[in-house]
Amino acid sequence: MSPNQKELRIGLVGFGSMGKTHAYAIHNFPYYYQPMPYRATIAGVCTTSYERSVAIAAEYGFARAYHTAEQMIADESIDVIDICTPNELHYEAVLAALRAGKYVYCEKPLCVTAQQAQEIAAAERESSVFGGMVFNNRFMAPIMRAKQLIGEGRLGRLLSFSVSYEHNSSTFADRTPGWKQTAAHGGGVLNDLGSHVIDLIYHLCGEFDTVQGLSQIAFPTHDGWQTDADEAFYMTARLKNGACGTVVANKLATGANDDLSLTIFGETGSIKYSLTEPEWLYFYDRTRPSSPIGGESGFTRIECGGRYPAPGGGFPSPKATVGWLRCHTESYFRFLECVATNTPFSPSLSDGAYVQLVMETARASAARGQRMEVTPLA
Repeated sequence: MSPNQKELRIGLVGFGSMGKTHAYAIHNFPYYYQPMPYRATIAGVCTTSYERSVAIAAEYGFARAYHTAEQMIADESIDVIDICTPNELHYEAVLAALRAGKYVYCEKPLCVTAQQAQEIAAAERESSVFGGMVFNNRFMAPIMRAKQLIGEGRLGRLLSFSVSYEHNSSTFADRTPGWKQTAAHGGGVLNDLGSHVIDLIYHLCGEFDTVQGLSQIAFPTHDGWQTDADEAFYMTARLKNGACGTVVANKLATGANDDLSLTIFGETGSIKYSLTEPEWLYFYDRTRPSSPIGGESGFTRIECGGRYPAPGGGFPSPKATVGWLRCHTESYFRFLECVATNTPFSPSLSDGAYVQLVMETARASAARGQRMEVTPLA
């Protein structure tokens, strides 16, 4: 460890698939980023039982197992609390961590209700520390490039958009359901997949003005177990800048695996992106000449790949294919980079609270069968 490197000690709360993903990212930082501006270590883990935490700590080489999240948060040697628990458990853990002066890295969605999210955002504003949301799709290289193009005005005035995130996981009626199929636990596809695509539109295009939602449950009984959480959710939306479009989160997409697609149309340009082609961003520049015989018009396929900004991009080769784990690694690295310099991170917990507000408004719209304005809570 360099004497100039700040050491950041991380406590993991939860160690399911996302806890493993975050641990993978932390472990692999030195391979991707040279030189490392800080040193990150997983100082401990806390899961559903102390016995399981002890076993995980031993298997993965973590320094310590904790009996409870409260015990971990109270440990003065821990700098960052990483929350990878089911949605309904986020609220209390995030608030406790912020009040204890810990930086927070929280899986999406931020919590279960917009009111809870507002309380967290207020606590973040009043705290000497800050948090970050795991909206990892912001950190796919093509999305980063799209943000640059839009920011440079290359699309001109934004006109319309469509974004969808599709899985097939709710099409299996004999599948044993988990907490994600229970509304009381913060389940439902809008929270799970919808939070990602709502954030992408918010991040790339701006704030929402009005939304109208439609919720769908195609298989209310799974293996004899009743679900009350949406399996697909469809939205039409108008943004404050006037752009209109559709947002779809769908786990009833037979044949889909992890299919996220995004299109944004502007007055002078357009972009298209698909997670199934994670190396490429398609960009249409209307200002290019269209003659003779088409001239230079048409969509350009931009080779984004692993061309991340310094200190990343050296490993693996930018020519190598990239994917889901890579953007999680980039997201976590940039968050801890902000922690090391005490510089606010985006997406923040306040961003997470805004996405929560949009989702809650969309659900209320679906229940009432009418378009609703996205209005901050009083």
